Amino acid sequence: MTLRSNRSTLTQFLIEERRRFPSASGDFNALILDVALACKGIAKAVAYGELAGMMGNHAADEGGSVNVQGETQKKLDVLSNDVFMQRTEWSGNLAGMASEEMDLPYQIPKQYPRGNYLIVFDPLDGSSNIDVNVSVGSIFSVLRAPQEVIDSGRDVVEADFFQPGTKQMAAGYALYGPTTMLVLTVGDGVNGFTLDPNLGEFMLTHPKLCIPEDTQEFAINASNARFWQVPVKRYVDECLAGKTGPRGKDFNMRWIASMVAEAHRILMRGGVFMYPRDTKDPSKPGRLRLLYEANPVGMIMEQAGGRASTGEMPVLEVQPTSLHQRIGFVFGSKNEVERIERYHREPVEVELHNPLFAERSLFRD
Repeated sequence: MTLRSNRSTLTQFLIEERRRFPSASGDFNALILDVALACKGIAKAVAYGELAGMMGNHAADEGGSVNVQGETQKKLDVLSNDVFMQRTEWSGNLAGMASEEMDLPYQIPKQYPRGNYLIVFDPLDGSSNIDVNVSVGSIFSVLRAPQEVIDSGRDVVEADFFQPGTKQMAAGYALYGPTTMLVLTVGDGVNGFTLDPNLGEFMLTHPKLCIPEDTQEFAINASNARFWQVPVKRYVDECLAGKTGPRGKDFNMRWIASMVAEAHRILMRGGVFMYPRDTKDPSKPGRLRLLYEANPVGMIMEQAGGRASTGEMPVLEVQPTSLHQRIGFVFGSKNEVERIERYHREPVEVELHNPLFAERSLFRD
């Protein structure tokens, strides 16, 4: 393979973007490059896997550690979180950060200058798949710090992060799969960068990604079918009915259990992902976290011409009320997400006739 290439590097891409804003200081670009460096480090750790002793649960000798979500932490969860902090805390671009793996906001150490931005991140999404070598990734969202925080230089508090998704300055994810990719939006479309292992640089390989408005693929955890709300059950049953059903076409169902991988597939070829609110645990209004999962993925989807929703309203318009707030999440091809929203507005009152799993017998009258 030749090293000669006409592709832009991530650095070149960000410089071109900055030229559209002559008064920009360059701090934003520097922050994105710090995040990219963190993702390179995590990608290498994921690639080495058991060779580096990174498989399994964190603190396994003590029964494993648990994060604020009540989830057992993998060794790579903890490592990835540390890498994100170490690569972004020092440069003077951040006023604070928050992570899925930390109970409270992380304060920038006193020895480092503080900046104008906040970052929230899921350092290793889909980590339950690590031990079976399924693609995982990192998700991040960049917000502008409240002006009062910038002016005073005080420590950040949880409420500083309670900004709706419409306020995001940038969002992205890294995918650690057969190739390592960084997918990024800075509010002007979505672009995909592939890590060149020879150069150690992210190269622009997928410019201006666009999600088809229609699809014949959907992703949902079917084991929760008995807990679904009627509009979701109606949608799935109609898809499964295929050509002979009301949709008049066949659908394929996918489920990877790694949202980054699901989002990437949808970004590449269309589809719809559903992790809706259900009745499994009435105390939880959803499974996925609003600030560092739904909002950044939602921004990417919307910027690529798709749609992101709670099932009832645009997810980017939801006002956060807590750092680790959970929410129902539906995203992907625009026409399918809008159909699901319509079903929530106009729920079916009658019993549905195409159940996901029907009781059947070998013996019939």
